[in-house]
Amino acid sequence: MDYKIGLLGRVIVLGITIFLLAYTIFHESGVFAISLFIILAVAQVVFLIRYSESSFKKVRQFLDNIKQSNYSTVYPVKFDGTETDDLHIEFNAILAKLKEDQLEKEANYQYFRTVFQHLSIGLITFEADGSVQILNTAAKRMLNIEKLNHISEISKINKELHHAIQNLRTGGSELIKIAHPDGIMQLSVYAIELVLRDMKFKLVSLQNIQSELEEKEMEAWQNLIRVLTHEIMNSIAPISSLAATISGEIRHKIEQKGEIPVQDLEDYLMGISTIEKRSDGLINFVSDFRSLAHIPSPKFTAITIKDLFERVELLLHHQLETGQVTLKKRIIPQDLLLFADISLIEQVLINLTQNAIHAVEDTDVKSITLGGFIDENGKIIIEIEDTGKGIEEEALNKIFIPFFTTKKKGSGIGLSLSKQIMRRHKGNIQVRSTLGRGTVFKLIFNA
Repeated sequence: MDYKIGLLGRVIVLGITIFLLAYTIFHESGVFAISLFIILAVAQVVFLIRYSESSFKKVRQFLDNIKQSNYSTVYPVKFDGTETDDLHIEFNAILAKLKEDQLEKEANYQYFRTVFQHLSIGLITFEADGSVQILNTAAKRMLNIEKLNHISEISKINKELHHAIQNLRTGGSELIKIAHPDGIMQLSVYAIELVLRDMKFKLVSLQNIQSELEEKEMEAWQNLIRVLTHEIMNSIAPISSLAATISGEIRHKIEQKGEIPVQDLEDYLMGISTIEKRSDGLINFVSDFRSLAHIPSPKFTAITIKDLFERVELLLHHQLETGQVTLKKRIIPQDLLLFADISLIEQVLINLTQNAIHAVEDTDVKSITLGGFIDENGKIIIEIEDTGKGIEEEALNKIFIPFFTTKKKGSGIGLSLSKQIMRRHKGNIQVRSTLGRGTVFKLIFNA
């Protein structure tokens, strides 16, 4: 209301001034009087314009404060009920709310930055041009550095690590071994690509899993020693006992009679034959172990999964026909191409398909399905599904352990060998099984 009254008053005064100016001109009151009223009229116009712009200046100043994030300005309030007073009250309320939001955002930022810095996992974020945004304390400790301005500087620490960080895409991971003053570190590198406000950047996590690997390695060695000890002792003990018995018998016969009867010789020959067979079994066991420990490096070539399945079907045709097993093939798309070591992957498929043939031996529906497709993550998947009785949960957790087997006849290295071959291909092998409803083995190849 005060603004309207002030504006109306100035308009009235200006009108009066113009009226008096016209009156003096009409009555020819003299140059001085006319000049005076002209000056007064001009002054009134200037004051009117300034007065009308005063409110806009306050609004412009208010908007400039917001633009510059300056929320500390306080507009004077007289509590006199005028429109200017009300406007100042609204300005102060808006600035106070914006200041509160700013403080809250700053507090959240500091909170997350503190959490980020105190995580035990190393974290690095950098933009598309390589400039590093954030480097937390754990990453500094792992890389043994104080600061990192550009991601390319990591190549001075470890070229493999720099290559992995640059080339990993969302969801990708890699194990990198680096030297550190505290000893060798085995880093698990994981990357995520993000877009924030049209700006691309990458978040990389580094986790030192050296201790976990050493613990698992020790556990694996203990399991291996336990298995080797068990198998070797099972073979050596009867061989040693039988050899000692035969040796004692022969020595006793020679000391008593000086010669050995033909009937006793036959018994001794049978005992020696048993020793020979048991020794061959031990040799075969060691040979199996050696094949498990020395898998050749893959020689990658391209082959369609359709051709791969047909080769496996041809190799196992006799077993499928003898067992009256139906083999189905499902490939999407039909020309799906796999880049791998053909002979090694063929060996994996033969092992898994043979296991499936054994699994359906005592079932009414004897069916095996070989499937090939690309999953939602762009990875090539090969599945071997059977209609067998399934695998018990307790055994399911052990089937990839070397020499563990649920079959009466079997070395227990087929699945272990298959898993190692898939690891050599930077892939993985998974299994799911339901008792009475069959088993599915899944080979996962990273694209």
